[in-house]
Amino acid sequence: MGSHTGQDAGRPRPAADPDLAPAAATAARHRGSYARPLARLCDLTAEAAAEVLALAIAVDCACCGAEDLALCGACARKLRLLTLRPFRAEAQAPALMDMDGSVLLPVVAAGAYRAELAQCLLSFKSHGQARLGAELARALARALHAAAGPAQGLVLVPVPTSAAAFRKRGFSPVHLLLRRLLRGNALPGCTVEDALRKTVPPARRRMPPALPLLDRLPAGRKGDLYLSGGQKGLGRGARARRVHGSMRARSGPWPARVEGRPCIIVDDVLTTGATLAEAARALRAAGAVVSGAVVVAATRPPANSDVDAAGPAVARGNGGTQKNKP
Repeated sequence: MGSHTGQDAGRPRPAADPDLAPAAATAARHRGSYARPLARLCDLTAEAAAEVLALAIAVDCACCGAEDLALCGACARKLRLLTLRPFRAEAQAPALMDMDGSVLLPVVAAGAYRAELAQCLLSFKSHGQARLGAELARALARALHAAAGPAQGLVLVPVPTSAAAFRKRGFSPVHLLLRRLLRGNALPGCTVEDALRKTVPPARRRMPPALPLLDRLPAGRKGDLYLSGGQKGLGRGARARRVHGSMRARSGPWPARVEGRPCIIVDDVLTTGATLAEAARALRAAGAVVSGAVVVAATRPPANSDVDAAGPAVARGNGGTQKNKP
């Protein structure tokens, strides 16, 4: 008996069953409870302020029209699903493809310009729904990460808006989204450089003489008459002629710091690619290494919607068969 007891003493005892263990002296708190009363007070105050704001300023969901929210939970989920898998979109943009089918500028899109994504973009840009910027910024961040991969030292260059559009909206949508991502530290290893400026294209600098309205406009706004019409409804050739020569690199006391640096152009919507091609031309003329472009939405997604973005290829600037044409 003593021998048997000595053998048992050398063996490790099995762990106690937690279900059979006595109850703790202090009951465990729910995981969702607040560790500090101040955190709970701040959360309740924010909820109350949101309710009061909903009473003072009526707001509806930009997609389905539900009350009290700029974007309801169901539509926010659909928007995230639409932008969950960024894809390469340059194949459907004629201005970004050469005649032999080679890629002139690789582009990664966060999603297709349809359904909730299209409605949110339209409401954010034209209807003053600034609160939609949080969801759109997250979609843009996914596309940027897919395009850049692990690359470091990339410069993100937003496409500038025209002076007329800025006066109408009061902000530049792309700049606002990038600023939100910078504040949230969502773009590690990247910097944002406001390197491009809008100019009057050479083809429009010769203004028609028989135009009475033109004589009554201030000298600083004559160019806006030619640039404020937008590109909606224009074909490939008309878009290319409209934007050719309409951008230049920033100069003056604070010139653009893009010479020799890898840059990714950022825009909101991709249609024919004429705007991105013009931005790439202006950056290359300033000595930048244009690696590719990223957009929030593409109006002409590829036929295979499951095509993922080849991120590292865009960041390296080769884009498969990409040609660095001026």
